[in-house]
Amino acid sequence: MDPVIVVGAGPVGLTLALALARHSVPTVVLDEGPGKDEPRPARTVILRDDTAALMERLTGHSFGDQESGARWDGWRSLRRKQLMRELTFSDEVPAPLHVPQHALTGALRAAIAEERLVKVAVESKLDSLEQDADGLTAHTRGPKDTWWRGSYLVGCDGPRSTVRKLLDVRFPGRTAVERHAVAALRTELPGPGQALLHRMPPWRHGGAEVTGRPLAGGVWRLDWLLPPRGELVTPDALVVRIRETLAGWCGGSTPPYELLDTGVHTVHHRLARRWRVGRAFLAGDAAHLLGALGTQGLDEGLRDADNLAWKLALAWHHGAHDALLDSYQAERRAGVAARLRAADQSLPILRGGKGLRSYVSGSARGHDTLLTDGHVGRGPLGAPASYADSPLAPPPSESEVAVGTEPGSPVADVAVTAPDGSFVQLRDRLGANQLLVVLVAPGTVVWERRHWVTAGIMPRLAAAVTALPHPAELLVAESYPGAPAHSVLLIRPDGHLVTALSGVRPAELYTAAETALGGASPKRRPDRADATEKAESGAPAGRPTTQ
Repeated sequence: MDPVIVVGAGPVGLTLALALARHSVPTVVLDEGPGKDEPRPARTVILRDDTAALMERLTGHSFGDQESGARWDGWRSLRRKQLMRELTFSDEVPAPLHVPQHALTGALRAAIAEERLVKVAVESKLDSLEQDADGLTAHTRGPKDTWWRGSYLVGCDGPRSTVRKLLDVRFPGRTAVERHAVAALRTELPGPGQALLHRMPPWRHGGAEVTGRPLAGGVWRLDWLLPPRGELVTPDALVVRIRETLAGWCGGSTPPYELLDTGVHTVHHRLARRWRVGRAFLAGDAAHLLGALGTQGLDEGLRDADNLAWKLALAWHHGAHDALLDSYQAERRAGVAARLRAADQSLPILRGGKGLRSYVSGSARGHDTLLTDGHVGRGPLGAPASYADSPLAPPPSESEVAVGTEPGSPVADVAVTAPDGSFVQLRDRLGANQLLVVLVAPGTVVWERRHWVTAGIMPRLAAAVTALPHPAELLVAESYPGAPAHSVLLIRPDGHLVTALSGVRPAELYTAAETALGGASPKRRPDRADATEKAESGAPAGRPTTQ
């Protein structure tokens, strides 16, 4: 079968290619550029803990070190000179990961360089796309004009997406929702490791809001909220902002600093009408633009890739299944639309629009709480989307039990015992084109696996897992937040909870698994060697290459 074509070699496209490779699916990445990324210290990304875990799992690289990224120690929110809120991160309150985008992309490219199932075609700009019943044919311009044949195609080619235009998909929304002046600099500030949101700072050029976010190596990213229109940010004006802000945070005198990079960031809110057209899909900035109030567009783009990868893998290995492929748009578009609605409803409140108190009650402290939650990945402005209303959600069952994770939401990362008896983290077992079944069994951690694997309900549960309509791995957890003993959790390959059942319920477990797969009953998937052989022999299509 022909490989999947990924258009765009940014973080979302590279992540999707790697995720598909982990599912034994070959891909061709069409990179319009030369295959390298210019370092831009002021262009950074903030990832919530589960997407950060996804990046580390795919790349094999830990980003929370002193070179490539920073996990914050805490968060402070100030209004004028008053401390409004302070938050300390911990295992119970995971810290976001803040990393330069070029460091993230570099780690993805390094992992792809070692991946035989991924081919990257540099200086290849897509200019035409044709679909038929068996696949797609794409044409690229570059040093060599080339025709490419693929089974599916995913446009990860940014806000001006060529794929979206070729598919004739509308991209409505709002332009210039917010503007920010941005600077990356190396300096020493009070509260190292703590991000800071300062609203209405008490100095002349402080503006309405400034945010300081620490990076690795003593580097900080500073963002100043600008008026919606009319203010030109000159280099001299930006230096004035920098010096005043640093002085305001350091007791009145500007500390030594090294300016590394600057820019102006404009936030747009847009949402593509359709995310799937036949065998072609949209992901990342090609499908949505968001970024106000702490929402992170790239974080959502990585979730697109994680959601789509396992569904494309099932279709690639076992044949197209429309219900499963359609669920990508149903789940991801609904999740992003909810974040956009929350931001659009909150902006007039948090920016002090007309009639503020006549529309919404609440104090400045409540507004700062809402802002903080958005920045650190919680609440309506920041929490990851739940797929509770997904077409892949199983029907209600009397055997369901409530746990700390709502069905459709990302699971908590707990320690589990793997089939070989080793102790691993639950998220480390995701992304291998299989379902996960987790038995919550307190007390098992003190016994060797051989003593309990054949005792109690384990044999019956193991038999039920073996009978599921798709390969699944049985794991055992000493505990899971909010879960009673002997709860059985069914988890999708992208880490979202399908259901939690009370005890071993083979029929309900089978029904939930079948529904989560779109009602399909896949056959055995080919092994990785077969996929590698197809990737190496079938990348360019059979049409002649033109010079």
